[in-house]
Amino acid sequence: MPLPFLTADRVFEAADDVPLPYEDRDRWRRPYRPGPWRVAVAALALLLASFVLFAAVIIAVTAQLTSAAVVFALALLVIAAALRLLRMGVWVSARGLRHAGFLTTRTTSWEQVVSVRTVQQPVRWLGLPRTVQGQALLLGRQGRDAGGVLPLMTTHNADFVGRMEAFDRAADAVEAWTEEYGPR
Repeated sequence: MPLPFLTADRVFEAADDVPLPYEDRDRWRRPYRPGPWRVAVAALALLLASFVLFAAVIIAVTAQLTSAAVVFALALLVIAAALRLLRMGVWVSARGLRHAGFLTTRTTSWEQVVSVRTVQQPVRWLGLPRTVQGQALLLGRQGRDAGGVLPLMTTHNADFVGRMEAFDRAADAVEAWTEEYGPR
């Protein structure tokens, strides 16, 4: 029985990045994959949450239910933080551009976007106070001054540290969405 998906007999398409006909452009999507630092921290947080959940079960069996409920709530808080950490980043759709942080999310419609550009500047390393020289993708919005602009993503954040090519591809993808849906 031939298995064509395991062989090299078929012809590969030259345009692999062409959107499929069933993809919905109005759906929010991240134009890049989460970085290994972000995924590793979220995986460790979920591992910690599993131990805390196990502790909550042991406490529920041996002690009072109120203390087990407190430990269970702590585990749910760690799980929610890990999931929110994975949702952080830049999201695009036909409606606009969304920058999701850990605690806040800012959505900007394409009509408000003036420019999206990559600049060379000092950037924070993994979100810590230490700054290094790198690149940042900046969003220019209508009615905002250019001095207080926070970067959408940088070459040294948790998604792109050590992955300069991935940053270039992601910045190009966001700039392409801006060209396609931005104000004319």
